[in-house]
Amino acid sequence: MTRTVRPVPGAPALLLGSPKGPRRDRTLIVADLHLGLGGGRDTPAGPPEASAGSLAADLLGLAAAERAGRIVVAGDAKHPIVGVPASLRPVVFEFFSSLLERGVEVDLVPGNHDTGLARHLPREVAVHSPAGLVIDGVGVVHGHRWPSEEVLRAPRLVMGHLHPGYRFAPTGDDPRGKRRCWVRVTIPSGSAPAPPEAGARSGKTREIVIVPAFNPLAGIEALNRDRPARGRSFLYRRFLSAGSARAYLLDGTDLGPLPTPGGPVPPRRSTGRGRPGP
Repeated sequence: MTRTVRPVPGAPALLLGSPKGPRRDRTLIVADLHLGLGGGRDTPAGPPEASAGSLAADLLGLAAAERAGRIVVAGDAKHPIVGVPASLRPVVFEFFSSLLERGVEVDLVPGNHDTGLARHLPREVAVHSPAGLVIDGVGVVHGHRWPSEEVLRAPRLVMGHLHPGYRFAPTGDDPRGKRRCWVRVTIPSGSAPAPPEAGARSGKTREIVIVPAFNPLAGIEALNRDRPARGRSFLYRRFLSAGSARAYLLDGTDLGPLPTPGGPVPPRRSTGRGRPGP
């Protein structure tokens, strides 16, 4: 049966599965939940628009609409980098419990923010190695470190971590002019990324799909204007440099090619209301 990998229209989520397959064979992949982002001592779940409860409701709504029986979080489930604050522990537990209670399987591929998280999750959550996992021939990893050899042998990789976005000319309604976007990287034959110790051996990857951050308050890297922050430069240099990158808005709008490492950064200039940058 044919497997497909497609973005969910209008949402920062990827659907893996057969178009007419059963629910158990359809997987929703998201990244960068950053539970607790913007929270405080009295509001550990975060502000209303990005609270753990709101994110869980959005995720369950997508899973129901797409008939997905499995949810894979490709890293950075929580926001604090070091440990899990006591006030955030019940928030994290309840978030994942609410997914499990709706009958979906839940997997976590840990990201760089997920240190110490596993012990605070329901035991039914499958926690994998940070080196990633392979689902139906698709490798899933967060993107902050080299994937395993098994993952690098997958023809398609799915990653998060980069928080990809696109900067438009600012407007009164959107003074920052940044919007989340998808990135697809096409890898020429023989150019698949591989760690230095692999020597002459290279991976088998032919396409990389970078998922936008699920949390709407997470930082956005405007890839058409700036180099990513230092913490995300590994993914940018090692994986985007392997091929040609293209950006798409959540609604599917094709924004065209993106600059890749080593290439020129487009100049900063206004292009008018609502129009994309160079």
